Amino acid sequence: MSKVMDYVKSNELDWQPSFNDVLSGGLNGYRGALIVEEGKQLSPDRKLPPKIQLRQVIMVSDEGGIKFLTCELESFNHFVPMFEKYKEFFTPDSVNVLFVTDLDGNGTFTYEGIEFTAIMLDESSVWNEILELTDLEKGDMKKLDAAEKIEKVYEEVLDNDVKEVAKSYEDMCALVGESSKQLMGAV
Repeated sequence: MSKVMDYVKSNELDWQPSFNDVLSGGLNGYRGALIVEEGKQLSPDRKLPPKIQLRQVIMVSDEGGIKFLTCELESFNHFVPMFEKYKEFFTPDSVNVLFVTDLDGNGTFTYEGIEFTAIMLDESSVWNEILELTDLEKGDMKKLDAAEKIEKVYEEVLDNDVKEVAKSYEDMCALVGESSKQLMGAV
């Protein structure tokens, strides 16, 4: 297990994980959600859902830190709390792609020496968006097991330019609007 996942586990920051295991090359893969701000403790054995979380996380890490992170942020205003919670694990080599539901534009910005790409998330899922961003076909991915899917996405992220137009953090904050995500399902 990577030091990132040691931190996540020891602080009970994983939320509804669907995958957490070793990948090839000594990397660790994770899919699920990560807690940024915990929900209220109602009783010793009952807690409300997290107030702030990284949803639909796909993460690859090693002993040096986070190699790749993509996830959904409900609001760009949650970026700083997320960064503060996990900043010791980001490195200048990390590839970080955030899909944000309340942005009115895309951009790549640097925050405390770490580069992040933030992309509007309208209707789709992080999985569908990252496949589209890396030109991967869903049909090809269905043939792979859970670990191989994460590895394939990670390889393609490294091989493709996932950056958007360079902007400052302040420019990105100015793009915060109303949530544009369309809820799917019965009305």
